[in-house]
Amino acid sequence: MQSLGELLSRGLHLPIPGPVIGMLLLLLALRWPAVRLPVASCSGFLLSHLSLLFVPVGVGVMTHLGLLAQFGVRMLVVIVLSTWIGLAATALVLRYVRSASDA
Repeated sequence: MQSLGELLSRGLHLPIPGPVIGMLLLLLALRWPAVRLPVASCSGFLLSHLSLLFVPVGVGVMTHLGLLAQFGVRMLVVIVLSTWIGLAATALVLRYVRSASDA
């Protein structure tokens, strides 16, 4: 689906990235059991081993503790602010969509 999304994005010169289009195509394709069952078995396997997927991130943080000590406060501020901005934008869009659907 990602490859098809890339083809559509590049071929039609869409402003949306190919992986996003691929995820939307996958969402639509999940209605069919021929797609849903293999995805379910693969996702079940990945979810059962989810903790292993965090090991590379932990190792990466441990190898760059000096950078974390140097820029940690700035990174924390950026993460907190961007999270709050994202939440506020989502709330505003939801409020707008709900008010538009009520009218």
